[in-house]
Amino acid sequence: MNVKQVLSRIYVHDIDEAVSFYEKLLVLPCSLRFDYKQVNLVLAQVGNLLILAGSDEALKPFIDTKATFLVDSIHEYKDFLLKNGATIVRDLREVPTGINMTVRHLDGTIVEYVEHRN
Repeated sequence: MNVKQVLSRIYVHDIDEAVSFYEKLLVLPCSLRFDYKQVNLVLAQVGNLLILAGSDEALKPFIDTKATFLVDSIHEYKDFLLKNGATIVRDLREVPTGINMTVRHLDGTIVEYVEHRN
């Protein structure tokens, strides 16, 4: 099991404005951007930031999620987390980049886990 990257999440209404700002701030280009049409969001990654853009209504189910952990084996993490007192908020499902799940850690922190497809 390996956490490849931890992304801090930022919730916005204007993806273009946010991406432009964070590219300038971090002096890094946007490395990923896609429409997540099933949930009416647009996502982008700049450095270690995951920017989620949409209406208040579209963002509402995700706003309590504090971080995204990119992992090498989501199934191994699911087993580990369940054995260590975490609870599943949203179970494994296909997403545009691979497979994800959302978990509440013992301390109450909500984290999305994602395994990108190769």
